[in-house]
Amino acid sequence: MIPIYPADTLQNPAPLQGSSTLSGLSNPPPLALYIHIPWCVRKCPYCDFNSHEAKHEIPEAGYVDALIQDLEQATPLIWGRKIHSVFFGGGTPSLFSSESIDKILSHVRMLTPLEYGAEITLEANPGTVDIAHFQGYKEAGVNRVSLGIQSFDDRYLKALGRIHNTEQAQQAAHLAIEIFERVNLDVMYALPEQTLEDALRDAELACQLNPAHLSFYHLTLEPNTPFHRTPPSLPDDDTSATMQEEIEKRLAHHGYINYETSAFAKTGMQCKHNLNYWTFGDYLGIGAGAHSKLSFHDKLIRQSRHKHPKRYMEFVPKGQAVDQEWVIAQEELSFEFMMNALRLHSGFATDLFQQRTGLPLQSIEKTVRAAVAQDLLSYDNNRIAPTLKGRRFLNNLLEMFLED
Repeated sequence: MIPIYPADTLQNPAPLQGSSTLSGLSNPPPLALYIHIPWCVRKCPYCDFNSHEAKHEIPEAGYVDALIQDLEQATPLIWGRKIHSVFFGGGTPSLFSSESIDKILSHVRMLTPLEYGAEITLEANPGTVDIAHFQGYKEAGVNRVSLGIQSFDDRYLKALGRIHNTEQAQQAAHLAIEIFERVNLDVMYALPEQTLEDALRDAELACQLNPAHLSFYHLTLEPNTPFHRTPPSLPDDDTSATMQEEIEKRLAHHGYINYETSAFAKTGMQCKHNLNYWTFGDYLGIGAGAHSKLSFHDKLIRQSRHKHPKRYMEFVPKGQAVDQEWVIAQEELSFEFMMNALRLHSGFATDLFQQRTGLPLQSIEKTVRAAVAQDLLSYDNNRIAPTLKGRRFLNNLLEMFLED
């Protein structure tokens, strides 16, 4: 079991009780900032994120103030470290006004050394945005938008419980692409009763819009969701696998590089914020239920904020935004690193493992060579990467490092 520590422990730079001293963690990795907006118009039946239906008026001003206080209180942990990307996730961040986003980003700039030209992403729901929203967000400093399209077919949008329709999806995508150079469209496949033909039609429509980035996710039945409790009729495993293969071919034909399990981008348009996650970079998460991973010379720690917005807003003024805080046990570091890095099709440079974990590469070499023998990994002196078989059976590959 991972030990849990009181929230004030990190004010002391000494190693936390039970932590193991790491060798080789001489410099912290790049740092990103995640900002969680927890409300949405309606909770989708497949969603297991920390999101809450806005049944009453959202306390937008009070929550923005809490976010700013949270960042102020967390600043000593990241003092002097440059922030390379910012990501507003949810929930539905586009429920917040551009004035609120501007206020948050203004304080980010005041409190941290935000990198010039940093990627600043805001997630948006097609049913909650128009041209005024997008222009306001751009003026506030947002330079990348991620639209939760999910499908361009009203039948599947209804089955997924989405609040927008096909026309709104296409209109929002056109507007976003017109205003922002960097736009991502989230699309799902293996939807209830979806056919291969319909899945490919969604893929083709997404490509025709020509955004800089596309994310194609397989619908999964997550625990504690309505879909998990009452499963809809989904395509079988063989059909889903065929959908994935054919979608990848279709996107490649349109010039999209499949650089990560579910991510496709035009050349040079990869999501910098998510790349930081996948290369085991650091991130500070503020907002209800947000998570952080921060590196120090002798330990790597994780934090989680209070999940419920009301509780979060009650505890932030007391200086207690953090609900739990723990050191990542040394024996778990290699698995945590691999769980992220092996999502990248290009894998990782071998020296990155020690830079990000503080552990020598020799600590995983036996498992790496076993995975190579099973044609799950490729390995030379400079790079470790999943093979096509390894990408298709990623869970099996990761289990090898979990056992290790």
